[in-house]
Amino acid sequence: MKYTTLPGTDVKISQICLGTMTFGQQNSEADGHSQIDLALGKGINFIDTAEMYAVPAREKTYGSTEEIIGSWLKKSGKRSEVVLATKIAGPNRGLPYIREDLQFNDATIRLSVEKSLQRLQTDHIDLYQLHWPERNVNFFGQRGFKVKDESWEDNIQKVLETLQDLISEGKIKHFGLSNETPWGLMRFLEESRRQDLPKIVTTQNPYSLLNRSFEVGLAEVCHRENVGLLAYSPLAFGVLSGKFLTGEAHPSARINLFPNFSRYNSENTRKASVLYNEIAKANGLTLTEMSLAFIRQQQFVASTIIGATTLEQLEENINTVNIVLSDEILLEIEKVQSLIPDPAP
Repeated sequence: MKYTTLPGTDVKISQICLGTMTFGQQNSEADGHSQIDLALGKGINFIDTAEMYAVPAREKTYGSTEEIIGSWLKKSGKRSEVVLATKIAGPNRGLPYIREDLQFNDATIRLSVEKSLQRLQTDHIDLYQLHWPERNVNFFGQRGFKVKDESWEDNIQKVLETLQDLISEGKIKHFGLSNETPWGLMRFLEESRRQDLPKIVTTQNPYSLLNRSFEVGLAEVCHRENVGLLAYSPLAFGVLSGKFLTGEAHPSARINLFPNFSRYNSENTRKASVLYNEIAKANGLTLTEMSLAFIRQQQFVASTIIGATTLEQLEENINTVNIVLSDEILLEIEKVQSLIPDPAP
């Protein structure tokens, strides 16, 4: 395994992070424990989850992923070996069963932290993230920003003050954002500097060969402000595993089980996947290997979040950590990006 640190800290993290959103939906508790055991055995020390998981969000499975991780932590006694990240759900997604008030304020953040600590069976969270903005922004498959009437008022200073208190109390160690925009990222950075409040260390956003929109705006912010990207959906919901290029149906695949993720299932994503697969094959790589290696080689990426439903998939993904793409391969990738730019926003 290869390691780096959470930007601006001395916290060592593996360059591959174990994503867990399938725990409690597609994967049982036993499956989840086996995945964590395999990941740690391969050198991964970084695990990411969220209070709303498993995915897709449902009242029946809300919190189940954190509970599965928590039962593993209790059983294994290995809390000190893990850098643990989780997220607080926000408004605009219709999740009243999580909290009556889904806005970010002192009471809601504290309530969510306490509930996550209970489910995870730990006394602290290493990286606490705001899962998506309170504002109306373009995320989750919406390419362009659209102006809408909204009641949101800038409360970023108050959010940072609450996070500072939680850090002082030892309940969280560091904090990050998720599904953020350049404006949102800079507002948090501006407010932390102006008020001497905790600084963002990471943002967790989608990034893959089929969605490189992060490179427009956010990559420069991360580079210049020393904020790391935690890249999620690096295989575009399994499309970049190559399994859909065989003509088989794969009815149990996530992209088929959850049609709300249709942005990964378009004509352009299929065309681009075929072209990327041809590059990989010509260079003795699988599409999975090339896709994950590409993400890991970007300087603004702190860690790549990988998830799997089987141990075989997980092991294949982890084993890509030592693959380095040549300049020639990267040039061929750029040709496809120019031809079919970001087919899955």
